[in-house]
Amino acid sequence: MRIAPSITLTDEQRKTLEAWSRGRRISVRLQQRSRIVLLAAQGKQNTQIAEQVGVDVTTAGRWRSRFAQHGLAGIQKDRPRGGRKPTKQMAITAKIIELTTQQTPTNATHWSTRTMAEATGASQSMVSRVWRAHNLKPHLIRTFKLSND
Repeated sequence: MRIAPSITLTDEQRKTLEAWSRGRRISVRLQQRSRIVLLAAQGKQNTQIAEQVGVDVTTAGRWRSRFAQHGLAGIQKDRPRGGRKPTKQMAITAKIIELTTQQTPTNATHWSTRTMAEATGASQSMVSRVWRAHNLKPHLIRTFKLSND
């Protein structure tokens, strides 16, 4: 059986948490987290805190333990999330750059996002993102000159 960490607050932490729990310009999440920590400091258990605040027991335990580990900074922000890893962009970016700078399309003077997407198998929006990221503007060049760099 896990035992919830006990919370002891300094006067400064208590004042800050009480201000956050009553603040009108504070996010609802931070108000909720500060109420959880204040109730934990009173010696209440996670089940009692969850009932009183209106959250799940695991949520009460999570914010209690994060405050115990990191203090006020632990409840101010969520943990950073990784997000989805780029799948195609890394593999196709080099091909898009190479084709844009080294070759011209057949029957055209410069690449458009649609013709480049068709040639590389990427989407039109991905071609546009790559061009923007690398400051490539083949549609603005009057005469296309292949670079030897």
